[in-house]
Amino acid sequence: PPRAWSSLSSAMASTTAAKTHMIKADRHLFSSSDDSVVMKQILATHSPDGRDINTRPLLRLVEDVLQRATPTVIVTPQAQLEPVDDKAHHVEVGGMLEALAYTIHRISCEITCKCSGGGDAHGTTLVLLNSLANYTWDAKVVIALAAFAVSYGEFWLTAQLHTINPLAKSVALLKQLPDILEHTDALKPRFDTINNLIKAMLDVTKCIIQFKELPSEYISPDTPAMAMALAHVPTAVYWTIRSVVACASQIVSLIGLGHEYISSTSEVWELSSLAHKVGSIHGHLTKQLDLCNRHIGEKKHIEAYQNLVRLFETVHIDNLKILRALISSRDDLPLIDGSTKRRVSVDVLRRKIVMLFISDLDIINEELFVLVQIYNDTHHGKVDRNYEVVWLPVTDRHVPWTAAKDETYNRLASNMPWYSLHHPSLLDPAVIKYTRDVWNFDKKPLLVVLDPQGKVVCPNALHMVWIWGSQAFPFTSNREEALWKEEVWRVEFLVDEIDPVMLGWVKEGRHVCLYGGEKIEWIREFTNVMRRVSQEAKIPIEMVYVGKSNPKERVKKAINVIATEKLSGYWQDPVMVWFFWVRLESMWHSKMHSGRTIENDPIMREVMTMLSFDGSDDGWAVISHGSMDMVKSHGRKIIDCLLQFDSWKGSVQEQGFVPALTGALEPYHTHEHCTRLILPGDTGRITEQVVCAECNRPMEKFVLYRCCND
Repeated sequence: PPRAWSSLSSAMASTTAAKTHMIKADRHLFSSSDDSVVMKQILATHSPDGRDINTRPLLRLVEDVLQRATPTVIVTPQAQLEPVDDKAHHVEVGGMLEALAYTIHRISCEITCKCSGGGDAHGTTLVLLNSLANYTWDAKVVIALAAFAVSYGEFWLTAQLHTINPLAKSVALLKQLPDILEHTDALKPRFDTINNLIKAMLDVTKCIIQFKELPSEYISPDTPAMAMALAHVPTAVYWTIRSVVACASQIVSLIGLGHEYISSTSEVWELSSLAHKVGSIHGHLTKQLDLCNRHIGEKKHIEAYQNLVRLFETVHIDNLKILRALISSRDDLPLIDGSTKRRVSVDVLRRKIVMLFISDLDIINEELFVLVQIYNDTHHGKVDRNYEVVWLPVTDRHVPWTAAKDETYNRLASNMPWYSLHHPSLLDPAVIKYTRDVWNFDKKPLLVVLDPQGKVVCPNALHMVWIWGSQAFPFTSNREEALWKEEVWRVEFLVDEIDPVMLGWVKEGRHVCLYGGEKIEWIREFTNVMRRVSQEAKIPIEMVYVGKSNPKERVKKAINVIATEKLSGYWQDPVMVWFFWVRLESMWHSKMHSGRTIENDPIMREVMTMLSFDGSDDGWAVISHGSMDMVKSHGRKIIDCLLQFDSWKGSVQEQGFVPALTGALEPYHTHEHCTRLILPGDTGRITEQVVCAECNRPMEKFVLYRCCND
């Protein structure tokens, strides 16, 4: 920051510089000197008068000169000169050069004069610093580089053009450049070393300017990283200007010496050592600059997060402010339209209900498939959509982005008919923090609903969507509450549209048996005894296997056995099995969020029973007749009861099969039990990601509820 630059002299009085080497005259470049004495001498030359110069455009021009003045390029009559863009060179620096031209010329003459006279390099550097006393540290070093660029550029311009330009040829003869150019092979080590030193000088200068340009609203001079950097800037300026003197001395020494002067190994080593010194300074400054930028990034992150919090607490006339803060802080076209695959702005979402689909890249295939199906069914044949969905992919910024991740992202985005963020990197870290802190995003996807004014009307509508699909529109918490008031526990609600055939059986008044589990022995015994009871009672019962939640290989194996041995009906599509259990889990989440318990909510009790069946190692069954008449049991209880059918079959004629079975099961319900309920959920203080030991993928978090008194 400028105020730190102008007041650095007093702040630096007590700072000890790194150990330095001194360049002596007569091409004997190095000698030791006391660190604190040198630092005091450097600081004594600094007396800024408050003027502030934008040095970056001037440095750009200087860099262009130094890069074009390449010793290895000699222009022949046949060579084509590279065209120069005058506008690019002069527009930014024109006004500045009018004010600095004389100073640059004076410093250039001073450098040439001191180097020609064989003066002490340290003394020459201090003289130049005194001549630049009124300028800021960044201006001192850029002006010194500009002064060197003038003489260095003139030298190589003459060298490059002497074969095609009469004026250049005459000047080259006066300076004896032809002889030098004839011996470029011998002088090449020196030229290469000078080029390396020039590169190091430019790197340090850019670093100094970057420190000055750091935004003062995010970092102050007393910030540790900034304070340490500012303490080293005078040393960096000193050694850069001293390197200018060394390079200028080398060029001056070539004039008039012709082929008689051959570069010594010691001089090349001395220049290399100086380049190493300046490079070391650059490395230190770069490290401090990284720390400063990290500090600024953290400050901006906090500011962006607080801005999001304020925006969501404020009432708006539309949703654009909210959406731009969430989606498009760095890009005018941050979204891809899933239907056209074209990039669009957030303006397409203005004053619409927007559902933010927040997930990582490990989306379950079944989850995406069902969500796409619900979305397409809702919008089929409609020009204007009732709501829009936007996918916000959350990725770990600490893990490198790979080609495999890019492929996964593109595959997922291509399968989504709604809007997607153009690239996960566009999601600001502050937004990711907000999704985790406020919306509690961990690994399970969220569907956050914003109304046309950008207000959150449901922090996660995914459970609502799984339970009721498009009927839940406009996906508000109020709508969820209203839907629950209309709902009762019945087969149609349990199965929904997953199996239309089964819904047909229910309407026809047939007996239907849903059963699950993964133990093959239990499945065989249960289906056989149920079939025998059905035959003896002369009541057809349609049996359908619905597996377990998270259907894996054991469920697939069970389905194969059921199909091969023709034990019962089953759902061939794994998506149907997955969706059946996800709906039950969603019912539990929805009821829990609204504060319902098994004591005050009969549907909650039924859902908990079904999920506890799934959490056990035993099989289970639900038998229904019509819509509301249902009985359920699990493990040995249901099988043992069915095996004793002869003892209660008389009740079937009087009461019906389901009521008779309900009564027959009562003696089997003892106080001894061991119930497990396993649900996806929050794992409290365990916030770090746990990966699978087999495949290294992040593991899902579950909560186990257990009650055992057997």
